[in-house]
Amino acid sequence: MIHATAIVHPNARLADDVEVGAYSIIGEHVEIGAGTVIGPHVVINGHTRIGQHNRIFQFCSLGEIPQDKKYANEPTRLEIGDHNTIREFCTFNLGTAQDVGVTRVGNHNWIMAYVHLAHDCQVGNHTIFANNAQLAGHVEVGDYAILGGFTVVHQFVRIGAHIITGMGTILLQDVPPYMLVSGNPCAPHGINSEGLKRRGFSSAAIMAIKRAYKTLYKSGLSLVEAQAAIQQAEHVELRPLADFLANSQRGIVR
Repeated sequence: MIHATAIVHPNARLADDVEVGAYSIIGEHVEIGAGTVIGPHVVINGHTRIGQHNRIFQFCSLGEIPQDKKYANEPTRLEIGDHNTIREFCTFNLGTAQDVGVTRVGNHNWIMAYVHLAHDCQVGNHTIFANNAQLAGHVEVGDYAILGGFTVVHQFVRIGAHIITGMGTILLQDVPPYMLVSGNPCAPHGINSEGLKRRGFSSAAIMAIKRAYKTLYKSGLSLVEAQAAIQQAEHVELRPLADFLANSQRGIVR
């Protein structure tokens, strides 16, 4: 299952059925779970743990040191969950000691070519990153988020669950859950109603989210006033939105 030209460190821990393609390099502290397929010309380094049934395509670089001048060879980590597809030329860096020390990618993510995840990014489950989506350090991405091609995200930005960005979007502030945003400067353009329908949200839930969107963006209320109004709403699907607004540190796209 390991090509004769691949270089796998004897201390690396690979499940028996892991496939490693030609000319790939697997470092000493790497752990790879069952059913994962590593393509040719892939480099996996650092303290990196990759779960089960992932497919990693050619020319990816995973677990290299952060692009951070403060990094001083601390044993920080990269953790990738299960059932992820990682396409060509992706680069995922280790975490840093100045943050949680680990860059994380969850399960069932579809990550297209040339995507960059910088140090300490935290990516949830069932996300889609289109070609050339670029995350700076310390970015958080919620479940089912979809980043359009060439989306660029500033460090420390938080991206809520079920959002979608248009192609070429520049994110300098947080994106609340459920939103559809695009542009440079980035602006809101409604909610991701089609995505919510596909994920089983009821008509009543989608209507409540639309009303919250109007409160936040169309009512003329200040952010504090809109936040208070959403906080008082009783619909359960609005709780993640209210909590996200309460914890935003960079301000939101508005």
